[in-house]
Amino acid sequence: MRDLADSAESMEQLAAVWRTVVLDRDPDADVRDLPGIAVRWADSRFAFWNCVTLTDVGADAELLARRLKETAEIMRAKSRPGFLWLFEDLLDDEARTALDATAEQAGLAYAFPGTGMAGDLLPLPEPHHPDLTFERVTTDEHLRAYADINSRAYGFPLEDGRDGLAGSMLWKNGIHAYLGLRDGTPVACAATMEAQGRLFVLLVATDPEWQRRGYGEAVTRKALYEGAHATGATRATLHATAAGAPVYPRIGFRPNSPMRFYGLQA
Repeated sequence: MRDLADSAESMEQLAAVWRTVVLDRDPDADVRDLPGIAVRWADSRFAFWNCVTLTDVGADAELLARRLKETAEIMRAKSRPGFLWLFEDLLDDEARTALDATAEQAGLAYAFPGTGMAGDLLPLPEPHHPDLTFERVTTDEHLRAYADINSRAYGFPLEDGRDGLAGSMLWKNGIHAYLGLRDGTPVACAATMEAQGRLFVLLVATDPEWQRRGYGEAVTRKALYEGAHATGATRATLHATAAGAPVYPRIGFRPNSPMRFYGLQA
């Protein structure tokens, strides 16, 4: 039997953080906690703000089929695309074996993998990188730069990323969001925010032109350092893409649940 505590924590952190960022994007967003499903859907052009996750712990194959069917119905009712974030370790063995076929039957298409991670790693030493200076996001210009780095890194149109962050007071005041600047030009970004006594790392990205130089790790350390200093948190959590997964263990994170992202079938 797998120890599900870290995987459940990872799912709960997603639900808590996305409640805040989605309602910041749209106070009238669809934020609901249904039986076994958390809806966090801003209907934004920035697809990461359109999120559904399954919240049952130990779901069997029959329950998984019901949850995926309902999830697909929720997603079909929206005007903009988004993702189901699914934590594999929260399923029992039978449900995990049937996952691909069950998702296809529900009308969901696998998009990309991820990994939940956590660690009791704070505080960190004050970070530095010989190429970078760090600047906290406090202006609309900073927000635009942060959004554009994410869009380029994840392959979104620039206007989609800007739609997710433009005008946000939360990102300028409540979230510890940082840009890494090389010769004054923003090239990487990372943010942390407090949720349930932990620091959650979100929207880490490096401009593709400047990847593989340690910039993403450096600015992540900066966001963690400043967030821990402000909140006193000692534990941090995040959800890593395949590109970012090798970076975070160097900081002190440990993988817990593998994740799968699903969209609707075309």
